[in-house]
Amino acid sequence: MVSSRPKIFVLQEKNHLIELEEAMETLIVTGAAGSIGTRVCKTLAETDGISAVLAIDTRPEMPNHRRVYHHQLDLQIDDLKPVFEGAHCLVHLATSFGPSSDGIDAGGAEIDATRRVFEAASDVGIQRIVILSSAMVYGAWDHNPIPITEETRIEPNPDFSFASVKTEIENLAKEWNINHPTAEVVILRPTTALAKGQISWVARSLKAAAIIDAGDNDPPVQFLHLDDLAAAVSLASKGGLSGIYNVAPDGYIEAEVCRELSGRFPRLRLKEEMADRLGRFSWRYRIAPTPPGLTPYTVHPWIVSNERLRAAGWEPEYTNAEAYIDGTPAKPWSNMNAKQRQRASLLGAIILGSMATYLISRLFRKLRE
Repeated sequence: MVSSRPKIFVLQEKNHLIELEEAMETLIVTGAAGSIGTRVCKTLAETDGISAVLAIDTRPEMPNHRRVYHHQLDLQIDDLKPVFEGAHCLVHLATSFGPSSDGIDAGGAEIDATRRVFEAASDVGIQRIVILSSAMVYGAWDHNPIPITEETRIEPNPDFSFASVKTEIENLAKEWNINHPTAEVVILRPTTALAKGQISWVARSLKAAAIIDAGDNDPPVQFLHLDDLAAAVSLASKGGLSGIYNVAPDGYIEAEVCRELSGRFPRLRLKEEMADRLGRFSWRYRIAPTPPGLTPYTVHPWIVSNERLRAAGWEPEYTNAEAYIDGTPAKPWSNMNAKQRQRASLLGAIILGSMATYLISRLFRKLRE
């Protein structure tokens, strides 16, 4: 690469030095091979004023772009300082929760990795950090306002480890910011995100739990398109923002509308306590990806406001319904007429009832042991 401007060098896959043209910004993106990371890397690589995006992940399948430089690293054990050297901004998207792990023992690993990332950022003098948290840190409670703003106190449901871990990571970010008062730290709290062919661990778990009507409440829901979430991350990484921002589409949709969009799949109605026990049992014996503590998020509202992020210049391209439709494959019953759907629902209810009876009987046997 020929240029009259100064050069910088970054370590590529531990053994090779790659010469980069120095411009305004060099950014680090952890979790670069994920559904969000891939989108963010490509967006940033095509942004004026950015010289390079240093993409970090344990997986080799990372974004392909001339300004994206791959680093297959493990945040928990590898030396991060050589890669972080010379970077201006850190976008921390890596998470230990995912469809393959279902969050089993993931919390401690994610917190340890985040600590090491912050330590490396301190060592090289990074002055801007973007952290991906979750709107689930607000908790799902019957007293939640609609919508929830960033000023609302976070209160994650205690049994739901995903939300508890995100809360701890937020605390680490806030503590790092106290020790680095001149730095910009942005914490993003997205609602349930999905897109065509890609679904987050949270969205997958909530969809699995949706076959059961738990309790008497039917709360509204929000669905964020992954492209809109990536746009929010990219905006935060460019500078000028600081603090906490919710990421969500405008408004919400009622649960009834969501069921219409999904084709009204058969559902089983149980009391909240029994639904929670059934979910825990299914999780324990790997019957369904419904981790402990998830049930309240299907019973109580946790709708968040996007006004603060909108005021910063972000604007969602997708509505709740559009994001849900794009991220949800069409079901066989979507094309059925009313009579066919009624028959399918009856058959589904019989099957679900039989499954529930079997699972509940096993659950009670286990409790008596």
